[in-house]
Amino acid sequence: MDTALIEKKLAFIQTCVRELKELADPERLAIDVRERRFVEHTLQLAIQAALDAASHWVSARRLGEPETNRALFTMLAEDHVIDRELGETLAAMAGLRNILVHGYQTVNTDKLRDILDHHLGDFERFSAALHASMQYAQRP
Repeated sequence: MDTALIEKKLAFIQTCVRELKELADPERLAIDVRERRFVEHTLQLAIQAALDAASHWVSARRLGEPETNRALFTMLAEDHVIDRELGETLAAMAGLRNILVHGYQTVNTDKLRDILDHHLGDFERFSAALHASMQYAQRP
């Protein structure tokens, strides 16, 4: 397992979360296109980094082929890396990433605000859980 690669992805997630906490202005999401795009893009980057880290874990542990990005987080929950609730939350984030990347629809500013207000910690929980699992997996 390339732990350095996973650690790099986890560090990037932490950077994105820190930037969202320090720089995002949720009050301006509905009226400032730059604010909205900053939040959307930074969330997209954080979600993609989580997907990349999850994908690497699933591959290295030979857990199978996920049919969707969402399934990566289900597989992590089944491997006891994260709990099921966090897996479901992150699976929904993967869906948000698809909307942001492919422009299927416009993301409601209330949804973005909810993530900023209540779900940035989910990224931190994911990072901590994956980091702890890597430490455990490396034990002799």
